[in-house]
Amino acid sequence: MKRRSFNSALLAGLGTPALIGLSSGTARAADAAKPTTIRIGFPGAGTGGRPLPTSGFTANTVFLGELEKEFKADNIKIEWKYYVGAGPALNEAFANGLLDFCFGHGDLPLIVGRSTGLKHKILLSSGRGGDVYLLTPAASAAKEVADLKGKTLSVQKGTAGQLTLYRFLAKHGFNEPEKEFRIISQITDDRRASLATGDIAGAIDTPWGLEARGVTKRIAEVHDDPNINTPGTVWVGEAFEQQYPDIVQRIVTRVVKVAHWSTQEANRETQYQYWTRSGSNAYIDNKKEWDRVKDLRVRHNPLLDDFYKAQIKKAIAETKKYRLTRRDFDFDSWIEPKYLNKALADLKLETYWPTQGADGKFTRT
Repeated sequence: MKRRSFNSALLAGLGTPALIGLSSGTARAADAAKPTTIRIGFPGAGTGGRPLPTSGFTANTVFLGELEKEFKADNIKIEWKYYVGAGPALNEAFANGLLDFCFGHGDLPLIVGRSTGLKHKILLSSGRGGDVYLLTPAASAAKEVADLKGKTLSVQKGTAGQLTLYRFLAKHGFNEPEKEFRIISQITDDRRASLATGDIAGAIDTPWGLEARGVTKRIAEVHDDPNINTPGTVWVGEAFEQQYPDIVQRIVTRVVKVAHWSTQEANRETQYQYWTRSGSNAYIDNKKEWDRVKDLRVRHNPLLDDFYKAQIKKAIAETKKYRLTRRDFDFDSWIEPKYLNKALADLKLETYWPTQGADGKFTRT
């Protein structure tokens, strides 16, 4: 009931019925302003499909229960979804109306989804950088990448790992990977089993836990190479964003808070322990991978800076080069930075994170 009608009814002595009508109408409006459940997907799962994330500040959001705290008073349920099929499976779930957000989509499935018509908005980066190791079975005679030419390599196709492998091979002089190697598709658990049995010649993976068990050995590695690793992405479905912009803002602000928490040296060891829970990496993998990162802000970085944009644009060009996508789409309208910008301003973190230019060089440290 409109305010004018309510006042007229009250003056006419209608009293209680008018109040009841207003109360129920207000309640319905309030319910329409917020969802009952927020569904958030991760493009991956723990060992054996364990429903836990693996690493990064988006994973910390789960382990710390931050979104559950944020929406407890609203009685909004947070529903976490994990996809063994990684980025492609997450795209399918979103296409079927089963997701509202994604926390950490890699470049290839992110781009493939958008090029096939999936409607989502990029909110922030889920992190950047990282090391890449090419592993072979422990008994392999290979000593360098060239020794694997013509042999079988494994990667989960359709994921960011596919482009990472292609870039890694290009760095070593192999620019036509599908012609110069036999590349098969396997999920992480199957790939590691194949390394253990010697059924594949090599794969990119984290090495220390596998090496400690005598399963693999390293033959090549790179560290935080901006030409190989592309930032991950947090996005929201366009329909959800249009209906619940205030909810989107609250989520982004909470996630940025967690990103800040994740950069604190005092929380380093806690994160290593959290990430071990999924079983994907052993504690030694998390420690070895991250101990060499002296400033955690470099990797736990949510910014949509020039580096982020350039890297995604480069990945778009690569997907066309390798004929993984064909359709063009507008890049600028895909990114919605207002939620991140407000979160940074409200938290007084506008200049906290290092920024990088399109070439990967730091413009602010």
